[in-house]
Amino acid sequence: MIPRYTRPQMGRIWEEKEKFQRMVDVEIAVCEELAARGEIPADAIEAIRTKSTFDPGRIREIERVTKHDVIAFLTNVAENVGPASRFIHLGLTSSDVLDTGLALQLVSAAGLIIDALSEFQDTLRRRALEHRRTAIAGRSHGIHAEPTTLGLKIAGWFTEFERAEERMKSAREAVRVGQISGAVGACPHIPPDVEEAICRRLGLQVDPVSSQIIQRDRHAEYMTALALIAASIARVATEVRHLQRTEVGEAEEFFSPGQKGSSSMPHKRNPVVSEQLSGLSRLVQSNAMAALQNVPLWHERDISHSSVERVILPDSIILIDYMLHKLNDLMDKWVIYPERMKENLARSGDLLSSEHVMLALVRTGLTREEAYGRVQGPAMEAWAEGTGGFRAKLAADPGVGGVLGEESFANCFDLEAHFKNIDAIFERVFGPHFK
Repeated sequence: MIPRYTRPQMGRIWEEKEKFQRMVDVEIAVCEELAARGEIPADAIEAIRTKSTFDPGRIREIERVTKHDVIAFLTNVAENVGPASRFIHLGLTSSDVLDTGLALQLVSAAGLIIDALSEFQDTLRRRALEHRRTAIAGRSHGIHAEPTTLGLKIAGWFTEFERAEERMKSAREAVRVGQISGAVGACPHIPPDVEEAICRRLGLQVDPVSSQIIQRDRHAEYMTALALIAASIARVATEVRHLQRTEVGEAEEFFSPGQKGSSSMPHKRNPVVSEQLSGLSRLVQSNAMAALQNVPLWHERDISHSSVERVILPDSIILIDYMLHKLNDLMDKWVIYPERMKENLARSGDLLSSEHVMLALVRTGLTREEAYGRVQGPAMEAWAEGTGGFRAKLAADPGVGGVLGEESFANCFDLEAHFKNIDAIFERVFGPHFK
């Protein structure tokens, strides 16, 4: 991934030297377990522990000859360890080291993503409570529907990212597995009980049945969890973009001092962060498809997945980490314009209470179809005229105003009637002490 989208904390996990270090960790764990069982001499294990170093440049140099990355890695380590290196990698295949080392990287990266998800939920909780009763036009198909609150909208995002965190935790456990099972997974040289002990040393579970590799449905689960996070980020970003449109103007991204919106138009304040997030989301989601296509490999293994994972795993993880922190900052500073929300609500006048009137008529004994018809006619007239005279038309209609009592009719247009259950929903989302 390009530096522009890479936070140092996450970038370090995917540096070349970190990959090699995890591979060293795996090789040392194998040797330590074998030494504990008396299969490697004490002086040899001490040399392996202290001298198993590597030089990425030297590894690349060797690989240009061997055309094999793991052999190049082992050759370089052996150059540093010396005679004791004969005990390194005994009974292992390349994927034992690669897949188990990758699991360590994936688990570490998932931890950072989970932390970012938790932090973002804290921000969403605060903004949702802040705007719990900030009235805004609810929209379906982009058209005013009924009033809602901005806080309720944000509370919906909060629950979505709660689910994202749970999925990410589950995905972390799915990849928290290692293997030391040999060339086709039959454990001919390292018995299963030793394999399990080695994985425990590394903080991993053992893959119950591997082939030459850890099965790629685990990695696909991890990638789809990332893709769903990306989709949820895009959902929030899309809302931010829509609300910032000039014709809407209900909220906008924070515009910092000295920031420029356009090279040609000095007046521009564009939703550039949310647009960036919408775009990057597409990339992560598309990468998940590649991960799914990595699941069906030939027999015990081919390497068609390997080149793909070198790109999609670090790139997607680095992007999600970046996107979550960018979105958190956006939401933390998101500028809200409640008065503009009220103005936009007023553009539809009393039309947004049409369902309340219909249901009030139903309660008088009309069928739903009859009530719908009596309300729709005046609604369509008011819509066409653009006069906002919906309420007056209903009041003058004997089939509506003449049927409903004055109090009942007035209650239909009370904005608070739309919000009477907001607190109950917030209790369901944030608990009974949310205030």
